[in-house]
Amino acid sequence: MKRRPAILVLEDGRTFHGEAYGSVGETFGEAVFNTGMTGYQETLTDPSYHRQVVVQTAPHIGNTGVNGEDDESDRIWVAGYVVRDPARISSNWRADGGLEDRLAAEGVVGISGVDTRALTRHLRERGAMRVGISSVEDDPAALLERVRRSPQMVGANLSDEVTTAKPYVVEAEGEHRFTVAAVDLGIKRNVPRRLAARGVTTHVLPAGSTIEDLLATGADAVFFSPGPGDPATADGPVALAREVLARRIPLFGICFGSQILGRALGFGTYKLGYGHRGINQPVLDRATGKVEVTSHNHGFAVQVPGAGAGAVVPDQVIQTEFGGVQVSHVCLNDNVVEGLRGVDIPAFTVQYHPEAAAGPHDADYLFDRFAELIEGRKNA
Repeated sequence: MKRRPAILVLEDGRTFHGEAYGSVGETFGEAVFNTGMTGYQETLTDPSYHRQVVVQTAPHIGNTGVNGEDDESDRIWVAGYVVRDPARISSNWRADGGLEDRLAAEGVVGISGVDTRALTRHLRERGAMRVGISSVEDDPAALLERVRRSPQMVGANLSDEVTTAKPYVVEAEGEHRFTVAAVDLGIKRNVPRRLAARGVTTHVLPAGSTIEDLLATGADAVFFSPGPGDPATADGPVALAREVLARRIPLFGICFGSQILGRALGFGTYKLGYGHRGINQPVLDRATGKVEVTSHNHGFAVQVPGAGAGAVVPDQVIQTEFGGVQVSHVCLNDNVVEGLRGVDIPAFTVQYHPEAAAGPHDADYLFDRFAELIEGRKNA
């Protein structure tokens, strides 16, 4: 089958030629690369990828097709998709369709036949940047002009664009133990599933919820979800987190939720050069000394006092308005803060994804830690 020509143009002018993959058209976003060799369906439907054009570093994509069970939300969120060698046929007993057909059906503009290794090296050296993909424009200069007019990720407030329109409940499996209010900043379906497996009923609430909304659920604890955008813009969720901390309600945050807690504690956030995205990132749990292989999707990180870019993160207790806090987890690739733990408050976060589907599952124990924190607080 002869495919329509397509071009990819980065904001620094670097151009790649390929063929249309998915929907024919034009799209813009932030170019990022994902190193995962599996789980492309989960990546595509992760709300944290809203307004990002994902470059898959694995050369063969689409081999197992798509199915109706593995979505992390009710739609594809990526702004665009870049692959090298798309599968000509899909082969998996669970598949009920092909990846390209799914992309086309949801209007996702992609490009195939691209040297994704060269593109990834470029993004590693120059950093994540704006990009355009077009299968209707053949002039790179004209596309570049539109790329440079497109919005940047820095300063982007996106939680309201991905959050649930109305509250909903995911019931506990088996015996009910606890109730959690989850603030949806871009939540994935596997989070309430992992909580439900531990006897937790989860009330998923819109990003703009108030402390009164959270308390009205009768929640024993609060969860702040992953999500897209610049945490420096999330003043509403930060104020809500401060209310939760002031009431000493147990709190757990993942990814964007970790950055929200960091800001609530008085720390800053900053944009990483090209981010952490994939399922093979080594993280040290300082409490146990264990190194976990973890799933990541973040372009921003928490800045704690005494730690510069790439510098060793201090392990002493940091005093905040709400009491002592420690950096609990650190990325071994670049010393980025990957978790926070309250010493005087019942709160902890991680910057990566213990709910990861399709894996790895090294960090799944963190949901047990959350349940233990809630139980300890109720029995105190």
